[in-house]
Amino acid sequence: MTLVVVGSIAFDAVKTPFGERERMLGGSAVHFSLAASFFGDVRIVGPVGDDFGEEEYSVLRERGISTDDIEHVEGGKTFFWRGSYEYDLNNARTEDTQLGVFGDFQPKLSEESRKTDTLFLANIQPDLQREVRRQCKGARFAGLDSMNLWIQEARDSLIETVGTVDLVFLNDTELRMLTDEPNLVRAARKVQEWGPGVIIAKQGEYGAALWVGDRFFSLPAYPLDTVQDPTGAGDSFAGGFMGYLDAHGAGSEQDHGVLRSAMTYGSVMASFNVEDFGTERVQRLTRDEIDRRFDDFRTMTWLPALSAE
Repeated sequence: MTLVVVGSIAFDAVKTPFGERERMLGGSAVHFSLAASFFGDVRIVGPVGDDFGEEEYSVLRERGISTDDIEHVEGGKTFFWRGSYEYDLNNARTEDTQLGVFGDFQPKLSEESRKTDTLFLANIQPDLQREVRRQCKGARFAGLDSMNLWIQEARDSLIETVGTVDLVFLNDTELRMLTDEPNLVRAARKVQEWGPGVIIAKQGEYGAALWVGDRFFSLPAYPLDTVQDPTGAGDSFAGGFMGYLDAHGAGSEQDHGVLRSAMTYGSVMASFNVEDFGTERVQRLTRDEIDRRFDDFRTMTWLPALSAE
């Protein structure tokens, strides 16, 4: 199986009450691909500038991630984001955004990427997401993420794109905003009517909720004593979820046990991500650590026996 992710590759500057980093590897496609790489083959698609060097490439390649479809734009600068968090780590304050080469990004997928089994459209402009989905007609399972900016500025395009995928990741506020439904259950059901059979509502420190068909499953966040930096947690959750699905033959009709395991692995990957800044914790992570936390989580929450294969 092969999983392709299309999204941002970035440098982040982050300050939290527990520390700060002036320049660290980030971006939705980076956090997603690192998390997904523990479950199978991953190809990352996104643009970078001249400031993205071998040190950054090696972080991805050491995890076995294919970087063949990273587009290096000569003379350009990689997307940059600066933000800070107060003690409420659910909300980031954006202080600076420099789109750099990401501002003119037109995804260029290789023939091998276009043949992918599983596709994830990370948070980029909905028209671009739809174009990538068109290029990957053979993908058996496709998911997407989005944000309030595109709901406000390109709602019709986003709704059209939602209709082309099998799964949608949004936080609970974004689901309500997209559907004009104040009730989260009705919001999820409405998105299902547009096409995707699987809806995941990310709820930050409170976990995530999943709807598939007429079934519902909710999972709390893994309880942690230490949280350093929540940047990329949602993308890590999506990477763990989609990576596990791809490893188990993702398709539009999912076994509910596989979906529950995917949710649990997603939460586990997000929990490791927030234990340090940027990608620092995930870079030194092992699959044994992941599986041990998966088993601990299942025991803590009284979940039924789930596969850790």
